[in-house]
Amino acid sequence: MNEAKRPYVVCHMVPSVDGRIVTTNWKLPPSALAEYERTAQTFDADAWMIGRISMEPYAGKARVPSRKVPHPIPRTDFIARRDAESYAIALDPSGKLTWKSSSIDEEHVITVLTEAVSDDYLAFLRSKGVSYLFGGKTDLNLKKVLEKLRKEFGIKKLLLEGGGKINGSFLDADLIDELSVLVAPIADGAMGTPALFDAREGKGPARHLKLVSFEKRRSDLVWLRYKLKR
Repeated sequence: MNEAKRPYVVCHMVPSVDGRIVTTNWKLPPSALAEYERTAQTFDADAWMIGRISMEPYAGKARVPSRKVPHPIPRTDFIARRDAESYAIALDPSGKLTWKSSSIDEEHVITVLTEAVSDDYLAFLRSKGVSYLFGGKTDLNLKKVLEKLRKEFGIKKLLLEGGGKINGSFLDADLIDELSVLVAPIADGAMGTPALFDAREGKGPARHLKLVSFEKRRSDLVWLRYKLKR
């Protein structure tokens, strides 16, 4: 694939030394979280992407009303605006996020759906001014999604900050260009919790990396940057 057809994807995360990513019980100091944001800003990305569960606190809660005059809504992409300086992208295949607004801190919201979502939900998104893209009939084709983001919104660089399954799906599809990890000085030790990449059961994709840089940051974080070998 011609890489210019899709955004350059940087997976940017804060794992523990044993690769876990659920930070709830880590009690990271505010300086560590600030360091994550500072390093993220150095990439000058046009957009960031996370999954539905991670996006719920940002989306808020609104009611999805039933339409009074129901009629089929075509399964075509809805672009509310193309001129935003930055975009917040949610992978929400089943259409469960109940957005209160079409923006997060002035970043325009794009939600990625499958064609299985209801007409009522599509009408709700339109009423809120939330842009949406279809990534497939029942499952998301991530390559297709990235190509649409580049074509429709001009997104050239994307920060992938998803959970283990989302990151794993991108890794499996060979759609990650760069890996940026701020390794937290914590040994988590929890069995069965999400890891940095959870692609599938059994044999994983096992992508090879090339170290670009390493640097000690505040709060004993170690910033490692890798390029994916192809």
